[in-house]
Amino acid sequence: MTDTEEGTPTHGATRVRVVAASSCAAAVPTRPAAAHGAAIAAELGSRRGWASVGAVALGAFVVVMTETMPVGLLPQIADGLHVSLGLAGLMVLVPGFSAAVSAPLFFLRSGHFNRRSVILVLGLTVLVSNAVVAVAPNFALVLVARMLLGATIGAFWTVVSPVGPKLVGPAGGTRAITIIAAGISGGTVVGLPAGQFLGNLVGWRLTFATAAAATLLVVVAQTVLLPGIPPDRRTHLRDLVGVLTRRAARFGMAAGAVVFIGQFTAWTYITPFLIDRTHLSSGVVSLLFVIYGCGGIVGSLVAGSLFKRGVIGTFAGAATVVAALLIGLANSGTLPWLAGLLIVLWGLFWGIVNPGTLVWILDAAPETPEAASAVNVTNLQVALAAGSGLGAILVSSTTLQTVFLTAGFIVLASAVLAAMAARFVTLARRE
Repeated sequence: MTDTEEGTPTHGATRVRVVAASSCAAAVPTRPAAAHGAAIAAELGSRRGWASVGAVALGAFVVVMTETMPVGLLPQIADGLHVSLGLAGLMVLVPGFSAAVSAPLFFLRSGHFNRRSVILVLGLTVLVSNAVVAVAPNFALVLVARMLLGATIGAFWTVVSPVGPKLVGPAGGTRAITIIAAGISGGTVVGLPAGQFLGNLVGWRLTFATAAAATLLVVVAQTVLLPGIPPDRRTHLRDLVGVLTRRAARFGMAAGAVVFIGQFTAWTYITPFLIDRTHLSSGVVSLLFVIYGCGGIVGSLVAGSLFKRGVIGTFAGAATVVAALLIGLANSGTLPWLAGLLIVLWGLFWGIVNPGTLVWILDAAPETPEAASAVNVTNLQVALAAGSGLGAILVSSTTLQTVFLTAGFIVLASAVLAAMAARFVTLARRE
């Protein structure tokens, strides 16, 4: 229970006591009929808030679906546009740099915009990016469309990450964040296998056209479900700088950057790893991606409870497991059944690490959540791009086994860094 208010009685009115808990509010008057009506109104309000969180999670779903879909299509895109596999990997790298630049710029210029309108416009921008990729005659235009997507990603995560607590209240904030993070895993569930399945069925161009249509449906759903979400206040450069001056935030940024570099060094090239090294068919690979994503959804939903016990410790533990799994893949990836098991567990524990990077930095700067989110987006997108770039360099110069082995030790370094941070910083307590 977080708050209790007692209404002032008026002549002929019923005295009402309002009790607000973590996910619901109830009015308790002396008249049974009034109590019943107030309880129904509170329940509807709570349902509306969580439905809105679901709509935001849908937005996360479609953004991540679009961002990750090329991972399952890289060989086809490279062949179709007559470029090398390493060059095709720029479809993953370029959005990261674009998002890194757009996040702080959007934060500084978006102080007066209603967040509902922003989310809807950004959804339409994702639609445009998918449509352009579907018809692009050359790889240069594809990269322009992916750059547009990256700018959208930077703005989207800056706005969306702090929105959950606004929709359901601070007490439900962590749960709302993890539900939105589950949308990330959901996007992975659809993006990668859809790239594999639809790419084989209708080609990569029609796959992106289908993604554009799916994006339109999500925007329509958000139009119906999302309420108006006014911004907190005008945004200033000093808010961004203020996040960087906090030691807890700096530790969180460092640990988050390192873990993302390791994750995307490996993840960008998971498809050729499974096909070329593990010798799995494209159908089995698609199934593994689905299971990976489902594991990520479970991990994200479980993470909310784990974070209440300690964000930094949970992050460190989950990152350690991810590191062990990547090293295990590098050394035993030729065994199909073992590779499949390790990938499923990878999805589960990455589903804990990923929202951990966000909750860590939001708790490090709770007074300025959008500034913290913008800094986090820039930090992680640069790391994502660096990881994809490192993967491309390693793929071109070494072996896929080396890619995954390197990625595993990088992720392990992030776990060690987080364990060190736990000795020096304390985060704000979450409900």
